[in-house]
Parts: sequence; structure tokens; C-alpha cells
Amino acid sequence: MMDDFITGISLGFFLSFMIGPVFFILIETSITKGFRAALAFDFGVVLADALFFAIAFFSSFRLINTIKDDPALFIFGGILMMTYGVISYVKLKRVQIDTLQLASPNLKRDYLNLFAKGFLLNFINVGVLGFWLAIIITLGPTMDMDTNRMFTFFAFTISAYFVTDIFKILLAKQLRKKLTPHNILKIKKISSVLLIIFGMVIMVKAFLPESGSNIKIPLTQQIEKK
Repeated sequence: MMDDFITGISLGFFLSFMIGPVFFILIETSITKGFRAALAFDFGVVLADALFFAIAFFSSFRLINTIKDDPALFIFGGILMMTYGVISYVKLKRVQIDTLQLASPNLKRDYLNLFAKGFLLNFINVGVLGFWLAIIITLGPTMDMDTNRMFTFFAFTISAYFVTDIFKILLAKQLRKKLTPHNILKIKKISSVLLIIFGMVIMVKAFLPESGSNIKIPLTQQIEKK
């Protein structure tokens, strides 16, 4: 149990600092909308991770290993992320700088939208499914593929991830006092451009089908052992 705890905490901390769209949007949300808004976004991200972990663990390994490298999914996910980034950027081009201000969401619907944004932004990134599948294939045998141990390990991992994110949110929030409307607009534009770039990166993976081949051999071995 102690080994699972240490491994899970270490992985969660590392996962929190992986550079990707979620990382930047979380920081942007904290700066422009506040602590609770960023938490709502992060809850959505965590739910998507939990769903991917459950899918990777309970589904057929052969099926998931095939799906995670399906070029169509990378193209679809990349297009969705790019489209969101483009739409956000175009909307910002029409925004009057004087109207921009730091404001926390007031309605439950706003928090629900942020939650959905975090979930979808993480869910459309097929690489996240591949990541959890690789973790299960790599660490699962050391835990005898025991369901309780695996999900306890995931709980440790996601808890460390979430706690680390809270510190990131609090640190980012400190920048709120120094932001002018011009800087707010700049941060939002940068976030939109980054989403476009990450969407393009995801689409490029569709043309690199061998990227996941490094885990196919141990995967086959695990299936044969069962």
C-alpha cells in the first residue's frame, strides 16, 4: 500500500505539471475568473481522467489499444480543439478592451459551463486515454491487476494532481491585482492561440500511427498471460 501511495502521489504531481491545453486554460481561468471558477474547471478535468481510467481498465485491452491510435479520433479531437480556439479568438477580436474586467461567475450555470469546459477539453484529447492505458499496462502487473489496488492507486494519483492544481490556482490568482484590461485580453488571446496549436499537434498525431507501438508488445503479453 505504501508503494502504491508513493507511486500515485509522485505520478499525480508530475501529471499536474504536464504542459498541455488544460494546464494553460486552468491558469487563465484562475487569473481571469477566480479560485472557485478554476476549481469548477478542474473538477471537469478530473472527471474526464476518471472516466478514461475506468474505460482503459474495464474495457478490452485489444479494443482500447486499437481505438487510442485511430487516426480519425485524433483528427476529430484536434479539429474540435482548434475550432474552439478559433471561435474564442475571433470573439476576442470583437471585444472592446474597456469592457474587459476580472469577474467571478455569479450563476450556477456559469460554474456548470466551466465544469463542462474542463471535462470536454480533457476528453477530446485522445492522448489522455493512451496515457492511462500505458499506466495500467506498465503498473498494473505490479499490482496483480487487482481492482481495489488499481483504483486506490488512481485515487492517490488524482488526489495529488488536484491538490497540486489548487496551489497552482492560488499562485495564479495572485496576478489578478496586477492585470489591466489590455493584459486580460492578451492572456485570453494567448490561451485561444495555444488551443489552436495543441489542436494541430493532436491532428499531426493522426499521421504518426506508430507513436503508440511501444506499448503494444507488453499489451499482447499481458493478454496472453490472462
